Amino acid sequence: MAGKTVSKFTQGGYRFINGVFQYSAGVAAEPGFEIVRARFADVVPIEKGFERIEAHLARLGRPIFAFCACELRSPKPFDDAGFLAFNKSYVEPLRRWGIVEGEVNPIARSNVCPAVNPPAAPGFYAFSYTMPATAPVASTFVVAGSGEAPEGQKTYSERTIRIGEHSADAIREKAQWVLGEMERRMAALGFTWTNSTATHLYTVYDIHHIMADEIVRRGAASAGLTWQFCRPPVDVLDYEMDVRGVLTEIVLP
Repeated sequence: MAGKTVSKFTQGGYRFINGVFQYSAGVAAEPGFEIVRARFADVVPIEKGFERIEAHLARLGRPIFAFCACELRSPKPFDDAGFLAFNKSYVEPLRRWGIVEGEVNPIARSNVCPAVNPPAAPGFYAFSYTMPATAPVASTFVVAGSGEAPEGQKTYSERTIRIGEHSADAIREKAQWVLGEMERRMAALGFTWTNSTATHLYTVYDIHHIMADEIVRRGAASAGLTWQFCRPPVDVLDYEMDVRGVLTEIVLP
């Protein structure tokens, strides 16, 4: 698809949409593999989370390169400088593992901020990884989270859609862009809403007025919609979504 470049991460058994240095825009299992999602029962602080991910993959006999996506939770939204500093810190373990080289990062990611009972520090909520498929399965994928700001070199304040506006019309416009971006990312990997098994929406603003015509009618809630009362990770963003199509999900105590 124009504007989206997809590369293979052969060591991990998946392909990814090239994104920015801190994450890819989405991943999909290559033939012979499937993506499995594991959610922690409680948010695990970043450093400990990396350790637990590494140990979990080792128990399964999978290389660390099988790690392909994660979902983070942060105490509150960052400003631009704070988000950049956090991202640089987050990427360092991936560099040590040999997953990130230069500015190319194959790992898809969502990072949102619970508005009620947030964690004390940034941590892992869930992660995904590839496993060899034991039988022919439909291809699986995870699309990274996106808020209402096109990726680019400008600051979030310069590229956020309807910045600072929270009217019904503004939320609709923000949602339209984010839903479109989910569709563009899925299309780049070869999928549509009909292939999804879960769609998450993250906002603290009312979305009931857009449920029927913007979300349900376009197929974005074909497997239901999980609305998490969270803010996007940057302080000027108001609306974020991610989507996945996986066949196996587990919860880790």
